[in-house]
Amino acid sequence: MGIVSGSFSSSEYQQNPKNTQNRYTLRAAKIQGERHFTENGGYGKAMNVGLDKATGEYIGIVEPDDYVPLAMYEDLYKIAKENDLDMVKADFYRFTRNPENGNMNLVYNHLDLTGKWYGKLFDPSEEPETLRFIMNTWSGIYRREFLERHHIRHNETPGASFQDNGFYFQTFIYAKRAMIVDKPYYMNRRDNPNSSVNNREKVYCCNVEYDYIREILMKDPEIWSRFKYMYSLKKFHTYNFTLQRIGEQFKREYVQRISQEFKRAKENGELKQEAFYPVEWDDMMLLLQDPDAYYFKMCLKNKQIRSLEKKVASLENSTTMKVGRAIMFIPLKIKKLFKKK
Repeated sequence: MGIVSGSFSSSEYQQNPKNTQNRYTLRAAKIQGERHFTENGGYGKAMNVGLDKATGEYIGIVEPDDYVPLAMYEDLYKIAKENDLDMVKADFYRFTRNPENGNMNLVYNHLDLTGKWYGKLFDPSEEPETLRFIMNTWSGIYRREFLERHHIRHNETPGASFQDNGFYFQTFIYAKRAMIVDKPYYMNRRDNPNSSVNNREKVYCCNVEYDYIREILMKDPEIWSRFKYMYSLKKFHTYNFTLQRIGEQFKREYVQRISQEFKRAKENGELKQEAFYPVEWDDMMLLLQDPDAYYFKMCLKNKQIRSLEKKVASLENSTTMKVGRAIMFIPLKIKKLFKKK
């Protein structure tokens, strides 16, 4: 993991000569740009060491095994300077790699699914809705002076995950000038998105992180009042993501835990139907009213669907199916010719 800081220009980057997939990587060090790494201190600690050492005008974050196109930082820096931005973020790719041939499968991810925020100057601190953007900290750059002024850093919980969530929230509640770009740059690797978390200590890492975020928001009553509904929404999204990743032995217990947590949020006036899409609100109500039914829907039912999808995929790739397609090829062609006549 690393921090890249500087006043960016294209001379700071070069194509990876070993690249066979048209991928790009940052040059190790170049004049105004810096990369800072730390080992064995956890994600939050590593990021904060880099942020503390960075001296450039703007800062970017690069995750392990990810790739950055040649023009990303130069393009975003130009937009940031022209518009005097605290931060600017762009769409991105997620990619997986075929273990057999090494080929890369790219999936375009739009930050804003509504499309209405692209190319516009906006004030995130006054627009809680913008927290709906796909959460990440690495698809953009941040003015270093802005991060320092608000002391925006990562949570340093030892061995924890989701520590970028707190950083993400802080940038949105404090930034005054921001833009997003409808062009993908950053390439984020997701080779094993369905890997399970089977360590009990890690099951509740995201809950710990959202307790940390809550503490930050509640330091200022105005900020808490403005962002509490979107905080609950993003927490709901993240908890559901966690639910899909943790081991089967933890899922029912986890559902009961988060059901109680959101019941307290409802009692405290932290849930608002208008902040959720209809299907999201229906799921929230199911979680509150019948945790066991929610567990069945989100865990058992989804597991059954995934199992059926695997069986269908296996059948489609079977020798029997391929032979059947070959046998039917000519009769189907003849049928189409007769239809045309």
